[in-house]
Amino acid sequence: MTDAPSPDLIKLIMELRGQGVTDARVLDALERVPRAAFVSEAQRSQAYENKPLPIGLGQTISQPFIVGLMTHALKLGERMKVLEIGTGSGYQAAVLAKLSLRVYTMERHRDLMREAELRFKKLGLSNIVTAHGDGYLGWPEQAPFDRIIVTAAAPELPDRLIDQLKIGGILVCPVGPAGATQVLLRVTKQDAGKEVENLGFVAFVPMLQGVARDG
Repeated sequence: MTDAPSPDLIKLIMELRGQGVTDARVLDALERVPRAAFVSEAQRSQAYENKPLPIGLGQTISQPFIVGLMTHALKLGERMKVLEIGTGSGYQAAVLAKLSLRVYTMERHRDLMREAELRFKKLGLSNIVTAHGDGYLGWPEQAPFDRIIVTAAAPELPDRLIDQLKIGGILVCPVGPAGATQVLLRVTKQDAGKEVENLGFVAFVPMLQGVARDG
């Protein structure tokens, strides 16, 4: 038996619905993943506010609306194999895990990755595979993927990641410089080229190359 959702969570879900996140499966996943489990104890009182929160090392847990928007944009199916670039707290990966067959998630900060792994284990999310590595390189050993999501802003479309999509696969990625205008793009890989859709303006931390030094 699972615990009933808190009033704050119910209020958040209603707010997201009002903002245009109307996919029933996405809303159900957001309701079943406790965001409070992905923030520090000091931030628990703010866990179900519709805003990003710092998680250390210059990273954030994304605003729930953005998580809902990006998840909806992926058009996920329950048999799909998904790559996430930027594990962070693990919240987005946990939502994806409720909607797909398997999630492969990469993080350049080893400490963040280890903390996320503990959260996945505590929540019984056994269909998430983690790796400490450079997100710019993707995960070629596990390619091709049905879907790829990038949770940091790339300076331009990451063609190396698009190469790791199946034909008909979708990549959702914010693109633009840090501190300036960024746009959320949805890319559908086609037999000859790709289709690119602009989903609106966003603000993300920058996507960085390489892996971070421990500590």
